[in-house]
Amino acid sequence: MTRFNTLLIANRGEIVVRVARSAARLGLRTVAVASDPDRGAPHTRACDIAVPIGGERPADSYLDIPRLLQAARDSGADAVHPGYGFLSENAAFARAVIAAGLVWVGPPPEAMEAMGHKARARQRMAAAGVPVLPGYDGEAQDLTTLVREAQRIGFPLMVKATAGGGGRGMRLVLDAAALEPSLQAARSEAQAAFGDARVLLERALLTPRHVEVQVLADAHGHVLHLGERDCSVQRRHQKIVEEAPSPAVSPALRRRMGEAAVRVAQDVSYVGAGTVEFLLDEAGAFWFMEMNTRLQVEHPVTEALTGIDLVEWQLRIAMGEALAWRQDEVLLRYESGGHAIEARLCAEDPAQAFLPCAGTVQRWRAPAHVRCDHALESGWPVSPFYDSMLGKLIAHAPRREAAALQLAAALDRTVCLGLPTNRGFLAQVLRHPAFLAGTATTGFIATHFPGDGSRTGAPPSWLMALAAAGLARLPGTPLPPLWAGWVPQGQVQQAVPLQVGALAATWQLSGTADRLVAACGSDSHCIEALVRTPDGDVHARVDGRPRRAAVASDGRFSWWQCDGIELALEDRRLAAAPTQQGNAEGAVSAPMHGRVIQVLAEPGATVRAGALLMVMEAMKMEHRLTAPMDGTVRAVHARVGEQVAARKRLVDIAP
Repeated sequence: MTRFNTLLIANRGEIVVRVARSAARLGLRTVAVASDPDRGAPHTRACDIAVPIGGERPADSYLDIPRLLQAARDSGADAVHPGYGFLSENAAFARAVIAAGLVWVGPPPEAMEAMGHKARARQRMAAAGVPVLPGYDGEAQDLTTLVREAQRIGFPLMVKATAGGGGRGMRLVLDAAALEPSLQAARSEAQAAFGDARVLLERALLTPRHVEVQVLADAHGHVLHLGERDCSVQRRHQKIVEEAPSPAVSPALRRRMGEAAVRVAQDVSYVGAGTVEFLLDEAGAFWFMEMNTRLQVEHPVTEALTGIDLVEWQLRIAMGEALAWRQDEVLLRYESGGHAIEARLCAEDPAQAFLPCAGTVQRWRAPAHVRCDHALESGWPVSPFYDSMLGKLIAHAPRREAAALQLAAALDRTVCLGLPTNRGFLAQVLRHPAFLAGTATTGFIATHFPGDGSRTGAPPSWLMALAAAGLARLPGTPLPPLWAGWVPQGQVQQAVPLQVGALAATWQLSGTADRLVAACGSDSHCIEALVRTPDGDVHARVDGRPRRAAVASDGRFSWWQCDGIELALEDRRLAAAPTQQGNAEGAVSAPMHGRVIQVLAEPGATVRAGALLMVMEAMKMEHRLTAPMDGTVRAVHARVGEQVAARKRLVDIAP
């Protein structure tokens, strides 16, 4: 047995809280690390001690191997858990940890290397008899070779970064005309994300299911699979809803896929927790995609069904313990365990192509009755330097529909105000008839939510009326009370100007303090019994119906959430006058906080509408900024390497 006592968790956010929870149950002392933006972050308080490692960008902190090893030495750690993301699948980090005399809570570096290069992993799995899609995974990366191989494979096809993961460095190519631009974009993104621009080509299945199998292996030669997870609901090739079991997998298919996953793990002498990912078609044929040599974000759904704490067993295996179950026993647990669904709460705007959003969580309240893994608190900033995922909610019920509706209701009760999130959109997905029918494939969002407008809706007028009344009437509401215009004897005559996005609306309040009528255009609502509770909620009867809204503010903006519906308001009296940062015609502004990594625009140059002007990197994604019209570049306001704020004016185009 290789007993260790102090575990350093080389990561940030909710996975640190998750690992620390299981480590504490085993009696381990835990160590968090923190970059400069993360000093004092909730994840640092989940551990026994926290060690600052400096830096803002991941390359200067969570990806800096010498700094992490120094933190282990300074804290007295004798083991390292990498979490997921960052260095969790980096064989060089694993080797450095082992060379430093520490226990690595993960698979052998050799297994990580075998599966870390997607092209070589494809080759190895094909040789082991695991089905792979037709494709090209050779060393030659010149354009002529890639075009020739693409024509051989046929369209549609996928371009994939060989060192990739998390949907980065991937492009779907529907025809030959789109091949070269897709290759260029995938290579650029792969180089920025992984430091390796190499790609592979693979026949694309347009509407498959994405099904993965959890494996667990000890150091004594025992390998088990713990059933599958269906991860088909995705945006930008990144998962947002995962469930177990898959609605498309029968017990017989589960055994075939599980046996293939075990064969994959055995072929590379795997040890620890890992996941083998497959594409599954309607006929039940499946193909190997990749193996993730780490814990997955979606591991809680497997834990719910099997009752096995995967983090605990990562730690036990690292200590040398043998697995405690037989394969049939684990499958019996899984198949009698009901249904579990997870939804990833992300700081992103579904109404703007899921654009990642930095900002501050002005108010946070986790829902009751479901598992919620997070590292959030009210007032904590969401940094542009890291991934947009804020946390995840997991529902577990005897039947699939009950789990989906339970999770949707939990999302309605989740309060995460102060910046855009996908909370409401996730609830829409879970209640969608196609999802409830179990027919969702990787094309689900493109099919059922094809445009930005389909993923969000205008706030209901009753909620705007409630907000107008609350802002004007209640002392202690987020914005200064609008007492001007109130007349004696309890009579009210008040205009309340509000801005919702680009739409301005003025609500006229009339009546008494106990019974207000709020009117705007053809909309009119009666507001009664309006009160603010000590916890910051606003209660009222709106048109006779009791309503309770969670409210937050930063002084100029306020956010209201009621019955799962959100409303973001700007106080028009406090709105700043237009500045150079504004969106004048021909101005190209930063859509979010981020770093400029490429500048193609040059003052005086003539450009066509759609021409690439600049590339930004934010929240582990690249964002390409293009010319809004034909014209001449009048000015460029940013340089490569500059960190820019959201809405900063970057390029001016003269029509």
